[in-house]
Amino acid sequence: MRLLIVEDNHELADWLAKALTQAHYQVDLAHDGEEADHLLAVADYAAVVLDLSLPKIDGMTLLKRIRRAGRKVPVIILTANASLDGRVAGLDSGADDYLAKPFELAELEARLRAVIRRGHDLASPEIAVGDLTLDSATRQFSLKNEVLSLTPREQSVLEHLMLKAGSTVTKASLMDSVFGFDAETDPGAIEIYVHRLRKKLEGGNVEIATLRGLGYLLRAV
Repeated sequence: MRLLIVEDNHELADWLAKALTQAHYQVDLAHDGEEADHLLAVADYAAVVLDLSLPKIDGMTLLKRIRRAGRKVPVIILTANASLDGRVAGLDSGADDYLAKPFELAELEARLRAVIRRGHDLASPEIAVGDLTLDSATRQFSLKNEVLSLTPREQSVLEHLMLKAGSTVTKASLMDSVFGFDAETDPGAIEIYVHRLRKKLEGGNVEIATLRGLGYLLRAV
């Protein structure tokens, strides 16, 4: 699952990127609003963590651009301005949540999980497709009540497919979800991860179907 962190404090941005990568997210960084605007135009993100005090294009202006462009990506604002007026302005401009600095990483992760669930119209933290389940709070997968052992990238592919269960997911969309801009990407990598996942899903009543020329579909069988 791919996140965009927009923060001009390089030390904080690097710490966030490292921590969220360890939590098995793919993370891209932007240190000003102009760079973030470009990244949002060329990549799909599960969520954006957005500082308001940014050079070139400030965070509030960037947020308004995101919403005017019709992008529904969940946005969590990070800011040192914890005033009521500041929170109201951010939420009224299209933010999904608001977190004041300083903050605890665990709270940011919980808020990320919540806005991503809401972005996919999921009320419960547990997602099920057949006898495959994902606990979005722990990001743990189980098949027939047995925990699945997955690599971080296998987890990213399966998580993306589960969040889109019943809908076709293009290979490009999966590539966006799994790889950041700095990653060396083999065009056939997604096929390898899907093949591995199919092996690990054997014995369950769920499959990853290939829709030739369209992409992949996770469904119960």
